[in-house]
Amino acid sequence: MDERKDTAVEAVLEHLMEHGPGDIATVFARAFELAMQIERERFLGAGLYERTAERRGYANGYKPKRIDTPAGTVAVDVPKTAGHDTPFYPQSLERGRRSVRAVMLAVAEMYVKGVSTREAEKVMREFGIESLSSSQVSRAAKLLDEELEAWRTRPLGETRYLILDARYEKMRHGGVVRDAAVLSAVGIGSDERRRVLGVSVALSEAEVHWRGFLESLQARGMRGVEYVVSDDHAGLRAARRAVLGGATWQRCQFHLAQNAIHHAPTLDIRKRIGSELRSVWNASTLAKAETALAELVTTYRDTVPKLAAWLDENVPEGLAVFSLPEHHRRRLRTSNPMERSVQQELKRRTIKVRVFPSEASLERLVSAVLVEIDDKWAADSKAYIKWECQDA
Repeated sequence: MDERKDTAVEAVLEHLMEHGPGDIATVFARAFELAMQIERERFLGAGLYERTAERRGYANGYKPKRIDTPAGTVAVDVPKTAGHDTPFYPQSLERGRRSVRAVMLAVAEMYVKGVSTREAEKVMREFGIESLSSSQVSRAAKLLDEELEAWRTRPLGETRYLILDARYEKMRHGGVVRDAAVLSAVGIGSDERRRVLGVSVALSEAEVHWRGFLESLQARGMRGVEYVVSDDHAGLRAARRAVLGGATWQRCQFHLAQNAIHHAPTLDIRKRIGSELRSVWNASTLAKAETALAELVTTYRDTVPKLAAWLDENVPEGLAVFSLPEHHRRRLRTSNPMERSVQQELKRRTIKVRVFPSEASLERLVSAVLVEIDDKWAADSKAYIKWECQDA
């Protein structure tokens, strides 16, 4: 370690000795800054003010940034570079955060294409980047795309329970802003853990998209699916029957209740239909749930026949969960675990881009977010479903 780094480390230790652990946040921030400076020097192939034949650019000051850490929110000076084809962003700052890189690339692509330039420049400045060229964006995208493609095509295995969901994002296609369907799948296999199995992006949520997505999961080795949870998405019903015809389908109870509210003709009924359906969902057995549903349908048959008919036809699709062991039902009666863990995180990341400049940029970002969620779940030592809980 050179004299300058020795001095920096000594200053950090002196601060720790003087202030003790009570000011650990400052110690952490200074150590972090040193790590980022070292990373910048390795990136450039030369130290500060050093002249070498291998130098690949030069240091270009610092940008202040606040980051959340176990020691609290701290302010650090993030080192910047200039004169290099590839933009520098410290991996020590966002180690493993592929989604950050994906957001940066989506915004950079907007910048290069002249789409929402002011907004793009604003977001880029958050990353300490002043400007980018199309060649820089292409090279950076290629590196990340190769990594994400390997994840999207990795082999799968036994998946007993499958949760499917879809959301829409805005995307430019042929010069026009269109709605793109983002399909995602979460599986629970023999290891009792949740895993994100895959994602697919296309302009349609029609059967052909869902079928292709489900067939791609099977082609990668997904097998043994016994039970599927989803909302009644457009195209999914037919695709599921064609590809996973032997699996039991559970229609999401949460979305069913929302649908029932939309079918209720008066404010008074809309206020109470949710609690009335909960009496069906919370029954202890399938027989009791069916009895409660029959009573609810009878209640509305004379006064609101259309609502009664809708309940009679659709609510039974939310009762398949009673075929599972009791200890599994709470987690698998709705697709809400997917909604909370996956969709909300996707929304939090995609809102920064708002309108994606291409299908590739949208697929890149949602893939990056899902990889991070999958990594987090894989590191969790707690089982999501315990297979030994097989009491009916």
